[in-house]
Amino acid sequence: MSAGGASPAGAEAVQVYVGIGSNLDDPHAQVRRAIAALSELAEADSFVVSSLYRSAPLISSDAPADQPDYINAVVGLRTRLAPLDLLARLQAVEQAQGRVRDGVRWGPRTLDLDILLYGDEIIAQETLRVPHPELGERAFVLYPLLEIAPGLCLPDGRRLEALVAACAAAGLEKLEGK
Repeated sequence: MSAGGASPAGAEAVQVYVGIGSNLDDPHAQVRRAIAALSELAEADSFVVSSLYRSAPLISSDAPADQPDYINAVVGLRTRLAPLDLLARLQAVEQAQGRVRDGVRWGPRTLDLDILLYGDEIIAQETLRVPHPELGERAFVLYPLLEIAPGLCLPDGRRLEALVAACAAAGLEKLEGK
C-alpha cells in the first residue's frame, strides 16, 4: 500500500494503532469523544480500546511548565484508509474538538491523535513518520498499547514487551479498565 493518498479500490484493511491524549477542556470527555469519533470511521472494521491512563506532561523549553496532567489511551482498528488519508481524518477530529496548533511542542492541548503504527509499514515523510519516532520512550503510549496488543512486534523487529520492560512507568497511572 502506498504511504500517500488514496488506497486502491479493494485494498486490504491494515491494522493501525492510534495514540490519544488530552490535558485541556475536560480531558476525560475529550478522550471519550475521540474514541467515539474513531470508532465511527466508515473504513474501520474492527476496534479495540485500552484503559485510560493519567500521565505527567512532557515539558519542552517553549511549553508551559505548569500544564495539567494528560489523559491517554490507545485504540487499535483496521482501516482501508491510506496513511495520509488517515492522518487527515485524525487532524479533522482534533480540529473538531478544539485543537489549536500554535507551534508549541508538547504544549497543552484539547486533543492529540498520533498514528503510532500502520501495519508493518515504515513511513518517513515530512508530514508523517511511522512508527511514531518516540514510541519506544513513551510509557503513556507503550503501556496502553501493550494492554491491547501484547504480542506486537514493531516493523523494525523490536518486541513491544521488551520496549515496555525498558521504559519506566513513573508518573503513569492506570485509571480504568477496558
